[in-house]
Amino acid sequence: DLKTEEKLARISSIGSIESLCASNAMRFIEPDKYSDWIGQRDDSLSDFISMGNKSDKSGLQLFSTYSMGIKTNRDDWVYQYSKSGLTSTVNRMIEFYNSEVERLRHLDANQIEAKINRDKSKIKWTTDIMSGVVKKKKHHIKTDDIRTSQYRPFTKSWVYANADWNWTRHLMPKIFPGQTSKNLVIGVSGTGARSGFSVLMTNLLPELHVVDTGQYFPLKIYERSSPSRSVSGELFPGADEECSEFVMRDGITDEGLSHFMEAYPDEVLEKEDVFYYVYGLLHSPDYRSRYADNLSKELPRIPRVKTAFDFWAFSKAGRALADLHLNYENVEKYPLQIVGGGEQLKDSDFRVEKMKQPKKGKEKDLTSIIYNQKITLTGIPLEAYEYVVSGKPALDWVIERQCVKFDDDTGIVNDANDWATETMSNPRYPFELFQRVITVSLETLKIVKSLPALTVQD
Repeated sequence: DLKTEEKLARISSIGSIESLCASNAMRFIEPDKYSDWIGQRDDSLSDFISMGNKSDKSGLQLFSTYSMGIKTNRDDWVYQYSKSGLTSTVNRMIEFYNSEVERLRHLDANQIEAKINRDKSKIKWTTDIMSGVVKKKKHHIKTDDIRTSQYRPFTKSWVYANADWNWTRHLMPKIFPGQTSKNLVIGVSGTGARSGFSVLMTNLLPELHVVDTGQYFPLKIYERSSPSRSVSGELFPGADEECSEFVMRDGITDEGLSHFMEAYPDEVLEKEDVFYYVYGLLHSPDYRSRYADNLSKELPRIPRVKTAFDFWAFSKAGRALADLHLNYENVEKYPLQIVGGGEQLKDSDFRVEKMKQPKKGKEKDLTSIIYNQKITLTGIPLEAYEYVVSGKPALDWVIERQCVKFDDDTGIVNDANDWATETMSNPRYPFELFQRVITVSLETLKIVKSLPALTVQD
């Protein structure tokens, strides 16, 4: 993870392989049974219950299934802070697609590939959409597929969650089949994530990268009450077809619950208790440091802590963390000082274009933020930056995402102020979100620091 210049300086200081050998600085590395050469994992993790394993269903698993978030391959077109803006953008894209189907309908596949209009301001072509032109398939917008989503940590957005215009939704139609479907998922970093291990809960349809190429483990699973297939042939069509009859079952397996009941026979445990226990335990600094190399290469496995007292400590902490992370828009606003020229600020003064941190010399002043030309905030506690999710402090996600973004290729403007005014009816939303995420960060750290030391059962 060194920068290029640092790597070259390190190599230059060595001089040659010969001098390195002469310095006795070299050592032999033997790969372990997982073929790890460096960062060899702690094999004791394999003794614990798997959160889920799709390649081997024979072993004991805590969750019956899990899924990556939706991957659209055209985020600029199908994610937007403005619902009306998204509807207009998707309509424009589909109308252009249909016009290409009409224009090229008399050509064969090879001719279509050569003649198709690739203007990036009109559409984002992918192989699946291109094949629709070859098949002369036309589309129309399905407004029921415009949904609220979790796009990044502490960032909500509208999305066109449609099977035709998303590259893949993985198993999300079983987890969040419609806009009104209620569920909770624990998102964990996927294998090979470079930003370090993270965990974050959401109650909204998640994008693939809310946590780094994440996997999402659900509290509940939705299934159609009838085994008959839908018009499209999908067993779980979700919002892109009328489907009102669902049965809901638990995401945590009966065997998974029994696994923990056996460990604490005097306790009355429910699946939700175990669900929140998992969320609390995955925040444990002891767990994360002890199994850091494992968590960079495989999905988490969940130990049973030594005592029922510790189980409940992790479970209650998980509930408290979930409340913070799900309801972050409603926590108390952290009091900051506003430097704004002393004039009375109006709602219109809280429009944000791009927040930035001022500098003290060459270093950023993390205690302040330039919100816009009229407002500078001071008094940000440095401790708040210690709460990191998906490779960045939670506050940095707010700074990065509460902005106005113009895409050069498409010409699409994605304006966070639209979410503030249209969805939240609060022009001060980005400003207040920054204050609230400070509170979330500090309270998260407080809960994490209060977790018991990790002692596990044999």
